[in-house]
Amino acid sequence: MTVGVARRVLTGLVASAVTAVVRGAFDHQAPGGQARWTRTNHRGEPISLLEGPAVAAGLLAAGLVGAPSPRAAVALTLATGSGAAFGLVDDLGEDSSSRRKGLRGHLGALARGELTTGGLKVLGIGGGALVAAAVATPVHRADGTRRSTVGWLADVVASGALIASSANLVNLLDLRPGRALKAATLVAAPLALGPGGGAGAGASVLGAVGAAMDQDLAEADMLGDGGANALGATLGTAVVLSTPRPVRLACLAVVVGLTVASEKISFTQVIERTPVLRDIDGWGRRPVDPPADRSG
Repeated sequence: MTVGVARRVLTGLVASAVTAVVRGAFDHQAPGGQARWTRTNHRGEPISLLEGPAVAAGLLAAGLVGAPSPRAAVALTLATGSGAAFGLVDDLGEDSSSRRKGLRGHLGALARGELTTGGLKVLGIGGGALVAAAVATPVHRADGTRRSTVGWLADVVASGALIASSANLVNLLDLRPGRALKAATLVAAPLALGPGGGAGAGASVLGAVGAAMDQDLAEADMLGDGGANALGATLGTAVVLSTPRPVRLACLAVVVGLTVASEKISFTQVIERTPVLRDIDGWGRRPVDPPADRSG
């Protein structure tokens, strides 16, 4: 079941409008006060996490508009909502004195019986992704015959892993202004233009990104875990709704490969050493201040 062009446009507009309205409302009254949402960025300057819940709100609202079926709408709501909710738990409740780095750090803490906010996020987003995948994966084939239980479960596990790992990967990219939003755009654009059932979700990502990009590039806002996880989960669900099994498995392999690589290498260093990636990454961003001249 596909989504018409007019509905895709409407979905993008809803995502953009809701994101902008919610973010504007937070300027007047942020939950818990502005200080609760303020962090320090890579320049050592204050930056707000309020972009995250605003983007999540835009994605959730637009997901209901652009979903091709009630089943797809429920799957998108579960995936995006769990990404946003558990990401915000980590944003607002993380104990900086015992911070764990990366997926390996969170899983290691869980293995030792230590439940950090990061570990809770891994469990919560993973569980939400599996339930979303179960809802999105048809039990019957196109001809109406029932699929085997083993085959259905295999698809659910693979799709759930894709949704959860996509949520994590977008979060890993949210280290410099605009980087995660640009990466999300590159993935969402072909989905939004394509014939699959995830076209509406792709359009919602484009709309939310469009509303958030200026403030993100200006280094006033950042997605944080809540926004980045929600954005990644929406993209992963869009791929699940749009593509056949071989494409989903290929996407899963790429996302998992990048996630594993991130434990050993720095994405920022790779981007800085690659001219094309460096140019794309730096587009629209404030230039890095040159070091002060200490001569004389």
